[in-house]
Amino acid sequence: MNFAFTKEEQAFREEVRQFLRDNAPPGMRRKMVEGRHIPKEELVTWWRILNKKGWGVSHWPKEYGGTGWTPVQEYILREELQMHPAPTPLAFGVNMVGPVIYTFGNKAQQKYYLPRIANVDDWWCQGFSEPGAGSDLASLKTKAERQGSKWIINGQKTWTTLAQYADMIFCLCRTDPTAKKQSGISFMLIDMKSKGITVRPIQTIDGGHEINEVFFDDVEVPIENLVGEVNKGWDYAKFLLGNERTGIARVGVSKERIRRIKELASKIEACGRPLIQDPTFREKLVTCEIELKALELTQLRVVAGESKHGRDKANPASSMLKIKGSEIQQTTTELLLEVIGPFAMPYDEHPDSSHRAMDWTMQIAPSYFNNRKVSIYGGSDEIQRNIITKAVLGL
Repeated sequence: MNFAFTKEEQAFREEVRQFLRDNAPPGMRRKMVEGRHIPKEELVTWWRILNKKGWGVSHWPKEYGGTGWTPVQEYILREELQMHPAPTPLAFGVNMVGPVIYTFGNKAQQKYYLPRIANVDDWWCQGFSEPGAGSDLASLKTKAERQGSKWIINGQKTWTTLAQYADMIFCLCRTDPTAKKQSGISFMLIDMKSKGITVRPIQTIDGGHEINEVFFDDVEVPIENLVGEVNKGWDYAKFLLGNERTGIARVGVSKERIRRIKELASKIEACGRPLIQDPTFREKLVTCEIELKALELTQLRVVAGESKHGRDKANPASSMLKIKGSEIQQTTTELLLEVIGPFAMPYDEHPDSSHRAMDWTMQIAPSYFNNRKVSIYGGSDEIQRNIITKAVLGL
């Protein structure tokens, strides 16, 4: 297989790079390089710039606002965003619920929600995991009962990322408690301003507030907010998770981190010489780069498969990308931690002037701890190995 990009694809990559140089706010880029928090308002402003360019939902079908690009062009855009770096479009809307709506939703849902997702008029979050239903998601207990023209929702979701910002949540709810657990689940769209919804923050080990618990107490949801057919939500969830796992590989993110590691290791000394010259450290770094190159080639094979066979169904090979991508992301944060050594110890969410000389180190340790999660969310590595065993190896 020839992995060389064509002249047209190389020209497209340069077009993306020039657009990012001209339009991505420099302050936002610096925050991303240093692992700092970016306020919601800055994110929405940037995503609307992308959408105005026509790139906000570039991978969607053209009739719903997409570009009609090839999978290779999509890959290039995603990689360049991650390497610049600039925030990629909000995944919960653009990569998860959007494709579910245009694939399984009705015309009214498509007409109303898809333009709002593209322009970030609605900030979406994901209501899947529950206490006791994480890796075994089909054991979820949040229930939806039909009462006239409404669904009544009761239950609890947890690990709900960025729910504190969300206008909408897409939710898996049990609609038939007597059916086999995978067969009695439906896919709902729920307004987060609905009476009876409570969002409770969960503080993570890095000191941040990224995830939440969400409680539903007799929440009324219009009957038309059901996506697709009743009790078919598990099929839609599998479709959605396949898209999520491909994105979790995040090759461009790891490439940017390796660039950062080399930059810092060339400046910081250990035993009287720059750390980049230490043979043991160089071996670790080179090993990580080799694994990243192998992951990149594997992802390009998946992209090539999409080009040949289409992308209407999730590719089970995305589980391989998810596993290795998670491992490499964690390794890069470990290497960054090793580079800065004792400077990782002080942490202040709002460093004062006395820390200003080294404040770029302040987020490296929190990033290391926060990235322990990437081998769990989107389906744990153990679950991914089961998928590979059955769907790829046929065992």
